[in-house]
Amino acid sequence: MKAAVVHAGGFIKYETVDDPIITDTRDAIIKVTATAICGSDLHIYRGSLPQVRPMVMGHEFMGIVEETGTGVNNLKRGDRVVVPFPIACGHCFFCAHELPGHCESSNPEHYGPEGGLLKQKGGALFGYTDLYGGYDGGQAQYVRVPYADYGPRIVPENLTDEQVLFLTDIFPTGYTGVDWGEVSGGETVLIFGAGPVGIMAAKSAWLRGAARVLNVDTIPYRLEKARETANSETVLWEDDGQNVIDHIRSITNNRGADVCIDAVGFEPERTVWDRIKATVNFEKGSPKVLEACMSAVRRGGIVSVLGVYVTNFDNFPIGQFFDKGITLRGGQAPAQKHIDKLMKYVSEGKIKLDDIITHRLPLSQVEHAYKIFRNKEDNCVKVVLDPTR
Repeated sequence: MKAAVVHAGGFIKYETVDDPIITDTRDAIIKVTATAICGSDLHIYRGSLPQVRPMVMGHEFMGIVEETGTGVNNLKRGDRVVVPFPIACGHCFFCAHELPGHCESSNPEHYGPEGGLLKQKGGALFGYTDLYGGYDGGQAQYVRVPYADYGPRIVPENLTDEQVLFLTDIFPTGYTGVDWGEVSGGETVLIFGAGPVGIMAAKSAWLRGAARVLNVDTIPYRLEKARETANSETVLWEDDGQNVIDHIRSITNNRGADVCIDAVGFEPERTVWDRIKATVNFEKGSPKVLEACMSAVRRGGIVSVLGVYVTNFDNFPIGQFFDKGITLRGGQAPAQKHIDKLMKYVSEGKIKLDDIITHRLPLSQVEHAYKIFRNKEDNCVKVVLDPTR
């Protein structure tokens, strides 16, 4: 079959690989009909998350069931399914507590309680390095889905692939940031990032009854997309971002936002000084967006961290955290926890997901797709790939 394969050094090639096969009774083989590039994929593409051996990329995908193991009784050949990005068994302690990203069974080589980039990891993810299980992803014509009796959801016939594709990751992830923020009505929600996850967080904030929703970004065309698709107010990050903090305080009686969501992570736009500091401190990337969240949130407010962070950072504002009484939550979104509810929102027309798509390309053009997505060329916000072309 054909697939998008990442190689050491972080470059992508469209090439022929072996077809996946059933290796466990709970497996299914899915013929992929739609897949997308996620901002998290760029961490591997840039080489920020190490991956030495070739691996098929992609954790946002859906398709048609081709084959199932003998232990899969809820799916049959021909079912159209969408697949949540965490690989989870459904039976361990963490799965039982609706924390599939921490599954104790799916990542046996690297799993453990410690956590951290080069220490012990949580559960596995599709196409997301050997550290996260080493499972090939769905930017391919076919993919093996472990624990297929727990993860995949059958898609209603009246919904198109593009209407539900983002139930794999970015919609549940954006929704999780709002859920962690305990948004229940009347809040001011400030979202750092106007990429796909940031926009989905804004859409989710409206679903949960927020009074004001703002997206922050350094790229004007992404802010325009947030206004167009999520009806959010927008703020252009300038210089060190102090203008954002000043603005949010000016519209909240000098309190700050009730909820701040970091939908950027450790690889924001950075100055030369940021890069020097990271090198001196042996850090990967920068915590500048998280630091801005800590300043912009009100006392007693909540900061939700959806963007990826892979190392510790020097000078973390623990004093500010303590003095302001901030609640800080973050991690991989528990997609399986929310997907059925979110599918219903889509089916009932309460939310539209496919309006953020800016590029539809054949999988054969995946190298070009990664380039424009990474470099923010051609006003690229979200790329959907067709493995049949």
